[in-house]
Order: sequence, then structure tokens, then C-alpha cells
Amino acid sequence: MKDESKAGTPSLGIGRWLSVLFAVLSGLYLLIGGVWLVAIGGSPYYIVAAIILLVVAWLIYRGTGLALLLYALLLIGTVIWAVFEAGFDFWALAPRIDILVLFGIWLLLPFVYRRLDASARRGAAALAVCLVLTGIALAYAAFNDPQELNGKVSQNSGVSPTQPDSHPGDWTAYGRTQAGTRYSPLAQINQDNAKDLQVAWTFQTGDKKGPNDPVEITNEVTPLKVGALLYLCSPHQILFALDAATGKEKWRFDPGLKPDPSFQHVTCRGVSYHETTAAAAAKDAAAQSALPACSRRVILPVNDGHLFELDAATGQRCTGFGNNGDLDLQHLQPVKTPGQYEPTSPPVVTDKIIVMAGAVTDNYSNHEPSGVIRGFDVESGRLVWAFDPGSDTPNTIPDDQHAYTVNSPNSWAPAAYDSKLDLVYLPMGVKTPDIWGGDRTPQYERYASGLLALHASTGKLAWFYQTVHHDLWDMDLPAQPTIADITDRNGNIVPAIYTPAKTGNIFVLDRRTGTPIVPAPEQPVPQGAAKGDHVSPTQPFSQLTFRPQKNLTDADMWGATMYDQLACRVMFHRLRYEGTFTPPSEQGTLVFPGNLGMFEWGGLAVDTDRQLAIANPIALPFVSRLIPRGPNNPLEPPASGSGGTGTETGIQPQYGVPFGVTLNPFLSPVGLPCKQPAWGYVAALDLKTNQVVWKKRIGTVRDSAPVPLPFKMGMPMLGGPMTTAGHVFFIGATADNYLRAYSTDTGEELWRARLPAGGQATPMTYEANGKQYVVIAAGGHGSFGTKLGDYVIAYALPNK
Repeated sequence: MKDESKAGTPSLGIGRWLSVLFAVLSGLYLLIGGVWLVAIGGSPYYIVAAIILLVVAWLIYRGTGLALLLYALLLIGTVIWAVFEAGFDFWALAPRIDILVLFGIWLLLPFVYRRLDASARRGAAALAVCLVLTGIALAYAAFNDPQELNGKVSQNSGVSPTQPDSHPGDWTAYGRTQAGTRYSPLAQINQDNAKDLQVAWTFQTGDKKGPNDPVEITNEVTPLKVGALLYLCSPHQILFALDAATGKEKWRFDPGLKPDPSFQHVTCRGVSYHETTAAAAAKDAAAQSALPACSRRVILPVNDGHLFELDAATGQRCTGFGNNGDLDLQHLQPVKTPGQYEPTSPPVVTDKIIVMAGAVTDNYSNHEPSGVIRGFDVESGRLVWAFDPGSDTPNTIPDDQHAYTVNSPNSWAPAAYDSKLDLVYLPMGVKTPDIWGGDRTPQYERYASGLLALHASTGKLAWFYQTVHHDLWDMDLPAQPTIADITDRNGNIVPAIYTPAKTGNIFVLDRRTGTPIVPAPEQPVPQGAAKGDHVSPTQPFSQLTFRPQKNLTDADMWGATMYDQLACRVMFHRLRYEGTFTPPSEQGTLVFPGNLGMFEWGGLAVDTDRQLAIANPIALPFVSRLIPRGPNNPLEPPASGSGGTGTETGIQPQYGVPFGVTLNPFLSPVGLPCKQPAWGYVAALDLKTNQVVWKKRIGTVRDSAPVPLPFKMGMPMLGGPMTTAGHVFFIGATADNYLRAYSTDTGEELWRARLPAGGQATPMTYEANGKQYVVIAAGGHGSFGTKLGDYVIAYALPNK
């Protein structure tokens, strides 16, 4: 029989030993981290919690039940502090409390608290009450999300569509029409029956990541549907024509792309379609079969700087276009390294002109291809006009002994087109390198990071509106703008263009003149650029926006537990951060909204009939850190160097300027975002009032967390929404592998389908043989980290 009289308490036992060990280790970690945090301006909570935990450890070791009472006070005090910092936001409260709750439950287990003295009963009761109160607070937070907005869209009527819609069952351009609305007038699928959608057909392209592909291989295609055929491209720009009703392959064309790991992208967002007047008039099959070859044509951009034109019926090359259907976009480029000029988005095609722009490699060097925008004759491929954004005389076409301006600002995202005004609207990027601009001339800044409107027939400038001045953050315009005629509060019809920006701003301009319709006043921004550079004193801030309305603080930092949340708080305070547009620095700058942007290439979906926009903004901070030149960071690329880095994150050399840079998401030591969720939303905007009607988190951690739990936290996205007259919108895009359908009226999720790979593409819809289909490419995204695949999947309602 054990002698317990010497200490006056029960023996320690394994339960008490483990409790002491946990409390000591946790207390020491929180004490060291807490002192560090306070020293750099953070919350003192962790020091207080650490001291209490160490005292609790001592009391448990001594065997006194006062330990449980003191721990109960720590738990309830933490809940009060957490609510004060974060409000009743479940995913903000959980990491502040979860470990303490689990340890509190552990302390109430019989083999722990019964090893303490008689006062443990009172302490256990107090701790149990505190655990129940904590549970009530978490339950309340779980069902009352302060980040969500509940509302209902009014049944307001709209105005006539901006451009005529003679083929309501088709999807003839990247944004369905060249207005870029991503809105279909089809309504067979509606809010009542969307729950019944099922797979109609599945097609696999066979085009998968190869050994010579870069990290950034993606399947971002939005297919086109014209007549009976569906047209889509795979990551290596293999073009497929499928039967729209069955998904059966009709023909394919392989341009023979030969990428290597230095390519920054291997991706294809889509193709373009054009038909002659005679082809448009041919309604029946007999009339169509009598048409000459290439009366209907598909235009395919390829990542090696080529543009192909193919007969839409057969897939054969249009021999009269360029060189046997192949147009060399590298002609007159100052740099012709394969992969440095990459047309990843489909061009605008008017009745006569193909308006072609393209991406250049970001942040590799200051000697890269021109971002020149060109207009080619749609039938012959003859160069009709050029607009070189970095040139003193942008419309000058060089002779064969000269070239376009090296490293001109480029336009990589899809453009929009107003046929009545004959204006093409191009979202513009910035002269690379993106994160240092001390060498930029006024000519290079003139048409950078803004919306450029050109006369599509001539390439002459109509107007330009700059959305970021002297852009040092890669805050270019990342998405196709959307054309929509909107009725304002006074009943006037306004010819608008909606331009979503990475900053979260949506610039609303009169598309005739570029004049803001929604005010976007200039506001002061943080100053203090890196050596040799400068910062614009002000930036435009649209009053229609999803940008953060307050600066981040250490209270916004997150983690799965209090441990990594503390680490994120320390990391946050060590970075330079003074709000939006904090300049890049050697110290390391927190960039929020991040380099990925609040809006990406998915853009908006605008129901022009109801004057309603569906948006999917994301909120994921990045960290940029400038690296001065030195022995391991040379100014010039190696003589045998490749043409790029193969990725847009990590170390970016920025050859030719005084600094390289690292660009990464702001993540904790365990790889979780340091900013608390949500990281992604879907929302509805009333375009008559410019008010957010509802806003909901979207996406779960099922495919991101070590344990596949379907926690709805609001996930980052790449891709955009598509909406319909059935008051339903569809979106993939999230970091979990789902296609979802939502009510446009309320934001209620109506249906979801599990995808076999990541759905980082914008879905589309069409009608074939009287049935409405919804299609998405499920091929994943390399650097985004979703599962790669080669799937194209169509959904439809079951047959009656």
C-alpha cells in the first residue's frame, strides 16, 4: 500500500505527469513568443496566458485542486479576450480556444483530477461550467457568421441587352458574348430543379502534365458552343471539337507545342470563333454544307507565340491565313525566347479584325518581349494595325530592320468588345519586372495598369483609365471587363463597363469616354520606396469595392492553434505593413490584397436583365521581399540561362534592376494562411444601387487539410462565376474540387458536384436538342495545388 501521507496528496500518476508536461511546454512556448510579440508591438495576452499555465503546471505537480479553478479562469478569460478581438466569428475564435478546451476536457478526466486533493471537486465544477459556456459561445458563432451578409435580390427589371443575342442557346465567345457578361438567357435549369442535376457526359482530353512542363500548368478553359459543336483547348493548346449533346470527339488539332520548365505558364483559357456573313445566314445543314472552307473558323492562340486558324467544321487549317493557317506572333518581337511571349487568353474577333495581345514572363528581367497589341485581318492574317504601349508613337509598325519596344506593358487577360462603338477594351498590365519600377520612363507608365480602349478597326486610342499609378505590386487588371447598359437611380440608361481589379476595386466607367460613373477619388497611400524607386503619392479608390475597409492587425492573424497563431502574429509585426499599397521593401512587405488579387481572371458574371453582378473576391495576403544584388544574386542572367522561372511565386530574379524578389503567400510555419478566414466569398451586387445584397463564404478545406474534413471556411479561388436567367449561378474555382450552383436571389447553395480534379476554370452553359447543359473543365492548377486531370464534364437535368 502506497504511503501518500508525506506529501498530503495523491501520487502523480501518468495523467498528472502528462498534464504538467503539457502545461510547462505550452507555457514556455507562449512566454518566449509572447515576450517577443510584445517587444515588437503585439498583444500581451500570450504572456498572461503563459504565466497562468506555468502556475497551473506547478499546482498540478503539487496536487492541489486550485489548478482546475485557475485554469477555468484562464479559459473563460481567453474566451472574453477572443470575442473582444474577433467577435463571434467561429473560425476566428476556434484557434484561440481549441487547445485550451481540449486540455480542459483532459483535466476533467477521472484519472487526472482524482489525483488532486479534495478541492479539485470545486475546481472541476467551475471548469465544467466554463467549458459549457465556451461551447455555447462557439455554437452561437457557428450559426451567426458576422462575415456573411444575408439579403435578397429585388425583382427589378433591366434594360435590353447591350448587344443583340441571336443565338440564346449558344456560347460563342469567352464571356458568352464579347461583352463579357458570362450570362445566359437559358432558364431550363432553375432554383427549383438545380438540385437534380447529374452528369450527362464526360470527356478526357488525354493532355496531362509532362516531364518538361513548368509548375504553372493549368486547365482554365471555358469552352465555346456554336451550333452542334463544342470547342475547347487543353493546357498544351490541343484543340478539340465535341458533339455538344454527347461529348463525343468530332476532331482535334495539335499545334505541337514544345514547352520546357522555364515557361511561366502552360495554359489555354479558350479559343475564339468567327463566321462570314454568308455563314451566319446559313440556317440549315444543307446551306452550311455548301459553304466554302473556313466560312466558320476557330482561332487558337498557342503559348509559343503562334496563332492558328482552323475550319470550325473539319479542324483543317485555313490555308489562306498566315502561313498555311499559322501566324507567327513573334514577328518583329525584340526578344524571341520561346515561352517569354505567351498568348494565354483568346483574342477579340470583330467582323474583320483579330485583336491579339499576350502575356510576357513576369519578373524575369527588364529585357523581355513587347506587350504590343495587334490587329490582324481575320481572313488573311495580314497585320492591319499595331498599338505598342511603350512606344512614343504607339501606332507605328516597325520595318523588318526594327522591332517593337522591348518590354512594353502587356495585356494578358481576355478583352471585351462593343460592336456598336467599335471599341475593344483591354485590361493592361505593367512593364516587368513588376516589383521595382525605378527604370520606368513616362512612356512605359502611360498605358500601364489600367483599362485601354482602342478603335478595333484602326488600333487608334479612344481613351485610357489608369487604376494603379506606378504599380509596384503587380496590381494589374487581371480579368475581362464586362459591358452592360445600366439604369441609374434617375431612370437614365448608362453605357457602362465594369472593370474588376486585383485591389478589390470595381471601376465603373462610361465606356464611350472612360469617365468614372461610380466615383473613384484619389487617396493618399504609404510612402517610402526602395532605393532608386518612388511611390505615387495617391491612388484611385473606387466606391464600388470589395477591398479591405480597415488595415490588418495582429488580431486578424490566424492558425490552427494558438501556437501557430502566435507565430503568425510575430511574423506579421516583423513585416512592413501600413495598409494597401505599402511599398516593397528589403525588410519584407505584407501585400494585402495580395499579388494573387481579390479578383483574378474569372471576372464578374452580370445578369443584364436584372442588373445584377455575381462576384467571387478572394482575400489572401502575400509577402514580397526585395533581395539586393550580390554574389549570389547577379544583375544579368547567366549566358546559358533559360527564358523564365517556371512559376510566378518564390524567387523571381528581376534581372537588370537592383533587386530580385521573393513572392509567396503569407503562410504560417505549418503552411496555413496567416490571415484568418474567410479567404473567398461569393456575393451579389445590385448594379442600380451599387450595394452588396448578399455575401457568403464558399469552399471547404476537404482537399487542403491533412484530414479531409468539409469545414466551410471560405477558400481561395481561381476561376469565375457564370449566371443564368433561371436565377442560378455556377462556380468551380475553389481549392476544393467541387462545382456548385447557387441561387442568385439569396446566395443559398442549391447543389454541388464532386469533381475528379480541380475546377480552376469558369463554367459555361448551352442548349442542345432542347436540353440545357452546364460544362466545366476539371483539370486542376499546378501552382494553386489542386489535383491535376484532363476532364471536361457536362451536367444536365435527368430526362423526364
